[in-house]
Amino acid sequence: MLALPFSLSALAAQAQPLPAPIKALEQQGYEILDSFQAPGGLTGYAALYLSRPQTIYLTPDGKQAIVGAMTDERGQKWNQAGLDRQFGAAVWKQLENSAWIADGDGKAPRVIYVFTDPNCPYCNKFWSDARPWVKAGKVQIRHILIGIIQPDSLGKAAALLADADPAAALNRHELQHAGGGVKPLAKPPQTVADKLAANHQLMERFGAFATPAIFYSDVGGALQKAQGAPPAASLARIMDGK
Repeated sequence: MLALPFSLSALAAQAQPLPAPIKALEQQGYEILDSFQAPGGLTGYAALYLSRPQTIYLTPDGKQAIVGAMTDERGQKWNQAGLDRQFGAAVWKQLENSAWIADGDGKAPRVIYVFTDPNCPYCNKFWSDARPWVKAGKVQIRHILIGIIQPDSLGKAAALLADADPAAALNRHELQHAGGGVKPLAKPPQTVADKLAANHQLMERFGAFATPAIFYSDVGGALQKAQGAPPAASLARIMDGK
């Protein structure tokens, strides 16, 4: 498990041009996810750098940026819980905006995101293990399709996304996974190919390089990541959020 730090207002799409020092860091590889008010007239930014969370502080005059943690008079990191929620909310928003297929009731009280390759046996195991929670209407799993494991993974992912009923197609595929599942598309529509490329970039951006990569909120509301098919104890924690 990996806790991903920062939730106030999600401003991933900045309404105003970024200040010059923040723009310079962006050009160096920092991805700016969110902004927030910090003490001393500073403006904070939640960012990713090499798939790792980073906090940036802009000076009041807007001429300098400081990368790193802020400490208070007790030597404690300032507002760490708030920063964790801030970052988590920004990451969650990007997951929401990805190309996913819903598995389960849209009114389920709990939502989980997972990067799924159609040829991944561990993804299929996670799908199977999650059935009690999904069928009970407690959890909706949103499968963010990618294609990286085998040469026809991308074609299979495209076939699922392009289907007239993606949810039903995903269910059929998972039930028939041992026999190969869905037939891959030889030439996916460009819109579908673009969605799959964006999903792959998102997965890499969040430091996930194998499937399934599961993102969920814990009991305290912090964003968590689990890699691989979780064992029984971890599965219950992911599904129940406890």
